[in-house]
Amino acid sequence: MDSCVIPLRHRGLSLVQTTDFFYPSVEDPYMQGRIACANVLSDLYAMGITECDNMLMLLSVSQKMTEEEREKVTPLMMKGFKDAAEEGGTSVTGGQTVVNPWIIIGGVATVVCPSNEFIMPHNAVPGDVLVLTKPLGTQVAVNAHQWLDNPERWNKIRLVVSKEEVELAYQEAMFNMATLNRTAAALMHMFNAHAATDITGFGILGHAQNLAQQQHCEVNFVIHNLPIIAKMAAITKACGNRFGLLHGTSPETSGGLLICLPREQAARFCAEIKSPKYGEGHQAWIIGIVEKGNRSARIIEKPRIIEVTPRGAGTSESSNTSSLDGTL
Repeated sequence: MDSCVIPLRHRGLSLVQTTDFFYPSVEDPYMQGRIACANVLSDLYAMGITECDNMLMLLSVSQKMTEEEREKVTPLMMKGFKDAAEEGGTSVTGGQTVVNPWIIIGGVATVVCPSNEFIMPHNAVPGDVLVLTKPLGTQVAVNAHQWLDNPERWNKIRLVVSKEEVELAYQEAMFNMATLNRTAAALMHMFNAHAATDITGFGILGHAQNLAQQQHCEVNFVIHNLPIIAKMAAITKACGNRFGLLHGTSPETSGGLLICLPREQAARFCAEIKSPKYGEGHQAWIIGIVEKGNRSARIIEKPRIIEVTPRGAGTSESSNTSSLDGTL
């Protein structure tokens, strides 16, 4: 599971806890702090938990940085982490800081709650629909942005994407990574979700496989559609699919929730999460189905690529065929 669930001696209550950390992926230290916090909280959100009682911060400061660099970067990362925690209705009360060759940031998120406040990730049934709440392609966007300063790498992709499109994709990826999955977690209860996980280092297929293996029923997850930040599919094709994006194995950072919903609820979930009352930036797509099987997951041979246009470029999404909000 994404979080440990430990029944307490106090009747009806469980301790739910998770920890995670990683190396920086974006240039803005403040945004990196926000992304790290969103990533830690996401393991709680994947279980439908919307309230976190406490957070700890884990921070490694690089000894390779100058003292001036450390004094500028470290407070900004810490502020980003704390601000995201506050947005999530919680606070950072402690943690651990060390010095080593690498910058690392992460944390621990803890909540004590009754069982009706979380959704165990093992109740998917045949006929359910798979919904994803953030587009894929964050690693490709981050790498492409780094390649803007590397002529050899840039020459491999310059025929399929412009520098402006790379910058927009990078900003979109950074915004999505820093967006909390808290709204999606709340809507899991409203629309009777049967199971969920968050999409991070194993890619969409890896996490779908892990989730499928946890199910009580013998089911398969079949993915038909891949919502991807615009132009990232073209970049990965130009690189010989080196990222594994179209095969579902490209790592994501602080990705969306993959949720198993009753078919009759899925379209309503996708419409509700986009409501302005939840703030800017929430999206969702129906990407596949749950069918009888042997607890595995796969992507069909020719999945539909839904190109998700970055906010700064105008419309919210387009597709090389037609976008899917409510039907398969």
